[in-house]
Amino acid sequence: MSELNKIALKIISNGKGILAADESNGTMTNRLEAVNVVSTPENRLKFREILFSSESMKECIGGVILYDETINQSTSYGNSIPDLISSHGAVPGIKVDTGAKDLANSSKEKITEGLDGLRERLKKYYKLGARFTKWRGVYVVSKKYPSELAIHSNAHALARYSALVQEIGMVPIVEPEVLMDGDHSAEVCLKKTSEVIKKCFDELILHKIDLSGIILKPNMILAGNLSKTKISSEEVSQKTLECLKGSVPSEVPGIAFLSGGQSEIEATENLNLISKNNKTKFIMTYSYGRALQQSALKVWSKNTKDKVATQNTFNHRAKMCSLAATGKWSSDFENK
Repeated sequence: MSELNKIALKIISNGKGILAADESNGTMTNRLEAVNVVSTPENRLKFREILFSSESMKECIGGVILYDETINQSTSYGNSIPDLISSHGAVPGIKVDTGAKDLANSSKEKITEGLDGLRERLKKYYKLGARFTKWRGVYVVSKKYPSELAIHSNAHALARYSALVQEIGMVPIVEPEVLMDGDHSAEVCLKKTSEVIKKCFDELILHKIDLSGIILKPNMILAGNLSKTKISSEEVSQKTLECLKGSVPSEVPGIAFLSGGQSEIEATENLNLISKNNKTKFIMTYSYGRALQQSALKVWSKNTKDKVATQNTFNHRAKMCSLAATGKWSSDFENK
């Protein structure tokens, strides 16, 4: 086993998943203001520190993706945020892209930027304690999109990013997200997601990436949020597994799904059936942001001093997700 493979397996093995706490300051401001909390560096840190010191960090969370602001902050006890995460046995990670911008010559699509100066930034993050990273490519779906240009450009960027990350000894999360915005069917989502993932691996292989030392973070196969034809969780499971079996090389150790706008329960139920029906060698788990944090954020917003209630809510959600990652979740557990 390579060191990269060991890190990847530590993050996603034994039902553990990834807490995506890498919201930009703008996104986090929107979420805090939606629950009537003023967004300041202190409040953003306070909420995240409560999650990072929760009991479920030891049993359910294998890795935490941080934002640049957070990885440079210290806790109320004086230690660094990466040290707090590591002390619970989880691996600190960091989002390193600088966001999706309009793609030249296809302005309705996006290309993710952040390669300039990335090698130097990675060295800094490694010294701060990060051992894995995240880069997100986004793809819109319509009759025309995603275009060949967008599929190729984002795959190329994900591969260049991955090469730089592995060069310094960190595990890259490769996140090609086919957005659920639109009226497209699940069949269209399956076709487009398969094209996107296959192209990503073509580029990763071309750039000599150690595939045993990455984690893939894809969307599940879902109908668009405006589609009149929704599919069941069982169909989501079958189509998602069909996509992955046909697109992902066997060397990849695991797949950590994004929630992609699903509710907490939807994201949990769909992951549970994917895991239960999984006949591949891939570990299936989660890399959720809102689907792990939203209930805890609502509880915290009612009384920002009530650490216990916030942690209890987060612990429950993390436990449900980890049960789902092993195919052992039931809706009956939600009310216990």
